[in-house]
Amino acid sequence: MSDAQYLEALRLGKKEQKNCMAQGRNPFLPVLDEILMDQEGVSDMPLGVQSIPLDHVVGTSTRGRTRAFAANFMPILGEASEFAYKWSVLADAQVNEGIRDPIICYEYMNHYYVVEGNKRVSVLKYFQADSIMAKVTRKVPKLTDDVDVQVYYEYMRFYEVTDKNDLYFSIPGKADRLLNLVGQTTKWDKELRQEFSSVANRFTKAYIDRGGRKLPITIGDALVAFLSVYGYDKARQMSLEDFIRNVANCWDEFVVLAKDDKVDLILNPQETPAKRSFLNYFLPSNSKKFIVAFLYPKTPEESDWTYAHDLGRSYIEELFGDQIRVICIHNVGKDEVEDVLHQVIAEGAKIIFEISPQMLQNSLKVAIEHPEVTILNCSLDKPHKYICTYYSRMYEAKFLSGMIAGALADNDKIAYVADYPVYGMMANINAFALGVSCVNPRAKVYLEWSTTKGFDLDQFLTENDIRYVSNQDFITPLQENRHFGLYAYENGQAKSLVLPLWNWGVFYEKIIQSILSGVYQNTEDAESKAVNYWWGMSAGVIDLVYSKQIPDGIKRLMEYMRYSIINGDVNPFYGEIYDQEGNLRHSEDKGMSAEDIMRLDYFVRNVIGRIPDLDEFTDEARPFVISMGEEDRG
Repeated sequence: MSDAQYLEALRLGKKEQKNCMAQGRNPFLPVLDEILMDQEGVSDMPLGVQSIPLDHVVGTSTRGRTRAFAANFMPILGEASEFAYKWSVLADAQVNEGIRDPIICYEYMNHYYVVEGNKRVSVLKYFQADSIMAKVTRKVPKLTDDVDVQVYYEYMRFYEVTDKNDLYFSIPGKADRLLNLVGQTTKWDKELRQEFSSVANRFTKAYIDRGGRKLPITIGDALVAFLSVYGYDKARQMSLEDFIRNVANCWDEFVVLAKDDKVDLILNPQETPAKRSFLNYFLPSNSKKFIVAFLYPKTPEESDWTYAHDLGRSYIEELFGDQIRVICIHNVGKDEVEDVLHQVIAEGAKIIFEISPQMLQNSLKVAIEHPEVTILNCSLDKPHKYICTYYSRMYEAKFLSGMIAGALADNDKIAYVADYPVYGMMANINAFALGVSCVNPRAKVYLEWSTTKGFDLDQFLTENDIRYVSNQDFITPLQENRHFGLYAYENGQAKSLVLPLWNWGVFYEKIIQSILSGVYQNTEDAESKAVNYWWGMSAGVIDLVYSKQIPDGIKRLMEYMRYSIINGDVNPFYGEIYDQEGNLRHSEDKGMSAEDIMRLDYFVRNVIGRIPDLDEFTDEARPFVISMGEEDRG
């Protein structure tokens, strides 16, 4: 019996060897010594005896036995060899009583390399075992900027908390995100480990049976995406049948995660068909009103961000009058999003706008359950197939504001006040600073954060003799503070110069039109891309208002630059761009791509300031910063 098994294993080994050679791959086992040959600073960490996943045992520690096996660990030595005899004896032992003696191996970057026990690994792989006992020593690489190394260091922290060595990640932030989703970031006890393993095993079976191994992501990456939709508490209660159904329902989440181009950026509105009157889109045959819902995290009176969107809501209500009905819900907390969505959908809402990125994660399950409803979330670079996101290219207006500030600042000092370090904010700050440097290469932009502890802008401006300030973009109705837009600061008073405008009404008008005309659906292609609408001046959703304080010559220059941006002739992020440390970040003789602008993670060299640490933010701001950080990593 064992001889026949060896012949079958030999056939599998020869087949693998031939396939590898035909594909130009190494037909033998990889050797750890050769992999580490050029690596510096690798250290050893004993992990003791443990059960390790066989599919991650991939090679040998030294070259000694590597040519006895094909790359799949099946034997390639003849059936008359001593090797074949010993392999057959081990096969008999596995059939009769099971292989019990642990192998000895090294683990490096989530893969295992055998020091002693290659034949035991080969036999167990032949019998399609899931795991093997092993005495493991981890080879820890030196921490570098390499993404794979950083992901591995994150995995090691995950392992310290969970003791799980069978769940891996390929995307930065996923391991930390998983701990947050489970709700336990310190050492797990036995009960939690068993509970989580049960959840992970049911998910893994459903995911693999659906075809998950064909996607270029790990099961750990996919599990994070799944739990981000359904939550860990609900996943604990799911049967295998529930997992099979829900994995199928949110499959596009995994497909989007596997794509390198995570977000399909729509930079301008698409033209709608001209055959029908626009208002006819809002007049179904039964003359029922089309219902649009807005979800606000605060009231317009207490938030400039909400106030700006509420102006847009008022605009479309006035524009369409009796043709539509608008539902507006204020003070929607993150944990209330799902219930509120069900509420407005029950009232007949077909398009729902969420103006806070914090609402996105808790909306996914509802979006999957209600494909007939269009949900859009106001955020940037949040890759989800089921919810499109939207934002405005405010950095275009900030660039022009920076040019004005640079031209007016007589002492080469300008302040920029930001609130939260979210996607889009880095582009705004850097575009403003680049605008400053275009007209005044000596000027510096002093960055301050209004949501940090002890923030006192008047004191900061006085101490640093700063007389020109870029502050929040809209007024906050209930606050007497009139410090918004670009203004001159004199004797404690703000004299308005330029106000960047978010024309959300224009955005909502055009996006609703595109949805009802069918253009919106056309952007969601068959490849399941996530869609982000990122419109700017060319779409009319961003603009500038100048005060009489701006000299006529500067106004003429700004109008020329404004039209150049609208026509696509000017990109604020053009040519050589250096960061604060003097590193060249963009050197091509062309404009930076929209994707690179969106994901900027550094400040240009004329910015003085940094992103604050978490404990520097106020108690009120910190939960938002934490949640945004988690979702950005998720």
